[in-house]
Amino acid sequence: MTGDRRPTRHIVVMGVSGAGKTTVARGIGELTGLRFAEADEFHSEANVARMRSGVPLDDAARWPWLGELAAWMAARHAEGVSTVLTCSALKRSYRDVLRQGPPEVEFVHLAGSAELIRDRLTRRAGHYMPASLLDSQRAILEHLEPDESGVVLDVTLPPDELVAAAVTRLGLPARSAVCGR
Repeated sequence: MTGDRRPTRHIVVMGVSGAGKTTVARGIGELTGLRFAEADEFHSEANVARMRSGVPLDDAARWPWLGELAAWMAARHAEGVSTVLTCSALKRSYRDVLRQGPPEVEFVHLAGSAELIRDRLTRRAGHYMPASLLDSQRAILEHLEPDESGVVLDVTLPPDELVAAAVTRLGLPARSAVCGR
């Protein structure tokens, strides 16, 4: 019976590459029990190759990827599973696509200075996104609008504080409450 099922929550941790999306989203997942997914794993090989070579994705390359992310969240919603997903979600129109998945999507925007993020990107190893693409991401970034459900957090905070702030400000239950322990 679907009427007995608890409502699901779907959180997208957004921001430019290097903001700490994966770290924070994983932390939210661990603290709350929400199912974690890394949006980078949904990119096509062509998109990854393009970014690896320093060419930013255009909207035509992003639409199918965003559609897959929305479909993943919708499928989890249908299963009664809450999620936390990383996704740059830089433009309102991208967030609109994500909102076409489950009934409601909330955003955690990790925001910080270009200097801090560029420093993180130059020190990051093993990721296909080069620091040279930061400026193109910042150029298209559209901050959350007042009618968009979400919070903005300053990435100068340590990761554990970002996780705690996201969970508190979104009113997410801790894992013990989720699991009934």
